[in-house]
Amino acid sequence: MHRLMLQLRFSLILILLVSGFGGHDDPLLGFSSEQASRQLDLEASFDTKLNKENLRTWMKQMTAAPQHVGSPQSRANAEFMVQLFQSWGYEAQTEVYQVLFPIPITRELELLSPTPFKAKLREPEIPEDASSSIRDNRLPPFNAYSADGDVTGELVYVNQGIPGDYEDLARMGISVEGKIVIARYGGSWRGIKPKLAAEHGAIGCILYSDPRDDGFFQGEPYPEGSFRMDQGVQLGSVADMPLFPGDPLTPFIGATDDAERLELEDAPTLMRIPVMPISWSDAQPFLAALEGPVAPARWRGGLPITYRVGPGPARVRLKLAFDWSLVPAYNVIAKLEGSDYPDEWVIRGNHRDAWVFGAQDPTSGMVALMEEARAIGELALAGHQPKRTIVYAGWDAEEPGLLGSTEWVEDHADELRKKAVIYINTDSNGRGFLGAGGSHTLERLVNEVAASVEDPQTGVSVGQRMRARRRVQGDSEVDKREDLRISPLGSGSDYTPFLQHMGIASLNIGFGGENRGGSYHSAFDSFEYYLRFGDPGFEYGIALAKVTGRLTLRVANAEVVPVRLQNFAENVQGYLDEVAGLAATMRQETVRHNHMVETNSFVLAADPTKQYVAPKMKDPVPYLNFAPIRNSVARLAASAQAFDETLAAQLESLSEEQRISINQQLIQLERTMTREEGLPGRPWFRHYIYAPGYYTGYGVKTMPGVREAIEQREWEEVETQVNLLAEVLNEVALSIDRATSSMNPE
Repeated sequence: MHRLMLQLRFSLILILLVSGFGGHDDPLLGFSSEQASRQLDLEASFDTKLNKENLRTWMKQMTAAPQHVGSPQSRANAEFMVQLFQSWGYEAQTEVYQVLFPIPITRELELLSPTPFKAKLREPEIPEDASSSIRDNRLPPFNAYSADGDVTGELVYVNQGIPGDYEDLARMGISVEGKIVIARYGGSWRGIKPKLAAEHGAIGCILYSDPRDDGFFQGEPYPEGSFRMDQGVQLGSVADMPLFPGDPLTPFIGATDDAERLELEDAPTLMRIPVMPISWSDAQPFLAALEGPVAPARWRGGLPITYRVGPGPARVRLKLAFDWSLVPAYNVIAKLEGSDYPDEWVIRGNHRDAWVFGAQDPTSGMVALMEEARAIGELALAGHQPKRTIVYAGWDAEEPGLLGSTEWVEDHADELRKKAVIYINTDSNGRGFLGAGGSHTLERLVNEVAASVEDPQTGVSVGQRMRARRRVQGDSEVDKREDLRISPLGSGSDYTPFLQHMGIASLNIGFGGENRGGSYHSAFDSFEYYLRFGDPGFEYGIALAKVTGRLTLRVANAEVVPVRLQNFAENVQGYLDEVAGLAATMRQETVRHNHMVETNSFVLAADPTKQYVAPKMKDPVPYLNFAPIRNSVARLAASAQAFDETLAAQLESLSEEQRISINQQLIQLERTMTREEGLPGRPWFRHYIYAPGYYTGYGVKTMPGVREAIEQREWEEVETQVNLLAEVLNEVALSIDRATSSMNPE
């Protein structure tokens, strides 16, 4: 194994050496030559001020006790951060919102028959992890926003509990109506699993971590290794966030003391059935008690049992009750006023609440943000005040459903609409490769910054290492495209209210890939665990601070907001091709499906002795006219090219008045990608290019109105959404044209 790893590392080094990726020869995006030189000197000075020992010290202090929203440690951490920011020269305060956060009172799960068993529902103390013995103010394993309930029924195993799994169940002739389902984590965001179960008539839902996914099948379990132990449990929210994130009782408005709130029974994002997460050691007796068809091969996990679907004879009782109280969420907001454009805000955030101790998620990202802010504060005190105002945020209550950031954004919507230039998000961080997602107008900026930061392990730039990894993974575009693509954003962290509700250009940044394990959302996401398996020397915490510090400083100081619009247009063209391809693929699959039904040749490879139920015929996929979008994308591409080329030619000679005009139009550009009425059935989500999927949760759907109408086979809605998207893209092109006109002499 050691020899193989050396060979792989040697191969990676060779790839890095021949990759030829070192960034761009052009001046810094958005800077004239003279200002670019000053900016690079500033960034070099910024690097010298970073100290990894601060990250270690702050993490140890902030993870010394459970820090979930409403906990004493959460408030203490907020007050500690405010004091630090003030000492670094920022105007800092907490902004408090009253949010719904149910705490479990009763948690019971038992197998009644054929063999009685009562689940432990508890993570153990282990001597190798001192934090695991801390019980004061510690939440037990639970799913936030589960319904109260006392239900008894037969058990059905539904694999990952995603839409395709219910299609398989239907072909098996198995219904979950009136049953309790058990689903393994993976395949989608956890809240989709009970949502779908309830839609199919289930009365309760059990979620468990299968060792195939993040336990011993992947590697040595904790404490010997980094993967999930037999009694490890993944906590988490099951609110219906694809409808809207944030406080379930105050959609569209900030959860202030005097906010008008929905009644619990009227809150649409609360789960309607009881839901409980358990460990695989608790899950095994329940799964082993199932009979019925053998599960399809792709459903089978890593437990030493024959995976069967049921229903029964396993009969289960699930009993849950919660205290449905409001708790205070403390957002830390620190501002460093800009010298030239104080009403243009560069917002940089990371959440600071956790399910238990949260060393990796979120404190690893939070301490990197704090060190970044400290260094920028020192630069400002030395006379290097940023031109635009920088706002640092430590969000509370992210884990239950992006509550802290969402309530702040909703509360400050009018101000943000006018002032917000960009939102830069981080969350967890660890050893490995740079990951970046966000608005494609910012893709070139990310590539430039990635080329300027050295990877701590290899000594090449983090951009070179990222490119080498993609080449090894078989990415066909690596050698054909100047910029590496950044990922479109779905949901799962605090960029969501900024990007998809407000239309503020956003990025999500972090390192990882070599810190894989099973501590996620468990009590073992501790300081002890992170020192061994996360980022032991905090080298990648400093690398993160360098990347996000450069992004923050470049947007704050650029003469023209650093965007490259051809990157955006090219990615939009790709999403159009995907959507058109989706329709063609569905058309072929429908023909094949209906032929199999007609000829009675539909076979599911599970139990050959089982009599399966033939699925219904699907309605044909009609001809779908994408011409309106194709025309608008062509116009967008021409407008983007004209802007980029004009700016490159005239940046050095632009007047201050011209720069101000261009910047105001670029700041508003992402807003034009939204519609006030939002997406069909979920008006909170307004962005017509990026949205989380209705049945994927975190997973992104690009061109979501059109794409999801096709997926749901709503053919009349497809036509409506095609025309709406074409209107949006035409408005984006028109906005770009106005910005270009600002550079041309009259």
